[in-house]
Amino acid sequence: MKIKPVSLICCVLLIVFSCNRNKSRQHVPILEVSTDTIEAVEKKDTLITDSKLTFEEAIDGTKAPQHIINQLELFDVVYLSTDGKIHQGQILSNKKIADDIRHMFNFMLENNFVIAKAIPIVRYNWSDSLSMDDNNTYSFCYRNISYSRHAHGMAIDINPRFNPLRWKNVNRPNQPEGAVLDTTVNGTLHPGHVVVKEFRRMGFRWGHTFSKYWDDHHFEKR
Repeated sequence: MKIKPVSLICCVLLIVFSCNRNKSRQHVPILEVSTDTIEAVEKKDTLITDSKLTFEEAIDGTKAPQHIINQLELFDVVYLSTDGKIHQGQILSNKKIADDIRHMFNFMLENNFVIAKAIPIVRYNWSDSLSMDDNNTYSFCYRNISYSRHAHGMAIDINPRFNPLRWKNVNRPNQPEGAVLDTTVNGTLHPGHVVVKEFRRMGFRWGHTFSKYWDDHHFEKR
């Protein structure tokens, strides 16, 4: 299958008119997309919806105390998915980084960076392992409260199966298990990637810099 170097507007028109095009996740060219175009895309009823929860549904079953729940915000995001089509998902994160994450999703869309899916982790019964295995991008999950920034919604994991956690000094399986890093696949991060640079410019720490492992899907803020 060969890449069709089309613009985002053409991509939206293809969706509207239900024209099927072969897409590849690899070596996708960068698109130039304006904010106006992104807003227009968000209004299309032809968007493929991956998640449409209410806030109450998104926090259902969490063990987080009320003072943390009060810090959270649920919002829609739009992205190019692995099927070459535009999808709408949701992110539940801390209000302190909500605007940053909105910016990053717009930035990733502008740069034709693939997001497999973005669904609040409640849909995975609050299991980080199940979410990672499904290549899901998410932020808040009340777990490992002594050290995890996810417990306060101050971190986000991007395409965990494309960007697995890899151990530096011990022989342990990648997480999610069976995932292999392949930087030729669109949606995969690496040092010098424009998405990594933009996250860092926004003040996020990248998990690639952790001491015990390369947690390439993880970005967090203090």
